[in-house]
Amino acid sequence: MSNIVQLVILGAIWGGSFLFTRIAVNDFGPVPLVEMRLALGSLLLLPFLWRDRARFSLQRWPMMALIAAINSALPFLLFAWAAERAPAGVGAIANGMTALCAALMGFLFFHEKLATRQSIALVMGFTGIIVLASGRMAGMSVGWASIAGGLASLLYGLGIHMARRHLQGLPSAALASATLGSAALLTAPIAVATWPSHSIPLTSWLSAGALGALCTGIAFAVFYRLIGRIGANRTSIVTYLIPPFGVAWGWLFLHEPVTATMVIACGLILGSVALSQNWGAKR
Repeated sequence: MSNIVQLVILGAIWGGSFLFTRIAVNDFGPVPLVEMRLALGSLLLLPFLWRDRARFSLQRWPMMALIAAINSALPFLLFAWAAERAPAGVGAIANGMTALCAALMGFLFFHEKLATRQSIALVMGFTGIIVLASGRMAGMSVGWASIAGGLASLLYGLGIHMARRHLQGLPSAALASATLGSAALLTAPIAVATWPSHSIPLTSWLSAGALGALCTGIAFAVFYRLIGRIGANRTSIVTYLIPPFGVAWGWLFLHEPVTATMVIACGLILGSVALSQNWGAKR
């Protein structure tokens, strides 16, 4: 299978995570659903962690737990909370801000320079979030859901920098299992306390299973495999595929409307990411 095909499949899978979250979150609640996602994802990648366990000293685990909270538990919870209140496409579009948020966090907290084009891109991107938040979809106001998605992307951006600085050199798939497992442990007490007492439909169970196994465990394995084959920069193209797939799956399977507000916001956010990466410039 070619690398391009794998990138498209990965974008489709991660775009589908917003669909599965939207389907299951009203039956499970945000925290129990996220707990299942984290635990299943960690378990699928556990063989990699077991293989490389000697490289994970006890001194590393406190920092891994902190990064797990910032880069997995809290963003997943924010997106799940947003999915209770807005169509699946809203979270997917907001997720497109991740690359821009990484640049902003690098400038604010890690003494990295922000080029003029990146500053313009940030204004464009956050304008896209404002446009998205101003809309109404299927009779719902999606303002708070859009803000939650933007905040989740900010946390992703911060987590990326922390992982680069504190977890450098660790095998990626094993590290993903460790951080997902740490995040699962952190959210477990609240998940147990808020676990639903009513019966859960089969559709929601299947969606939760797909969210954890396919969209987290398998997707991470494909992601890291692609990084090893074609490099991180080329693999980052998947960022552009998640929002359109997220919107498309919501429209196709849940009959969610594709509004002008969503199209404009998606165009602003993806255009800003392209600008920030200086696509088309001579190298």
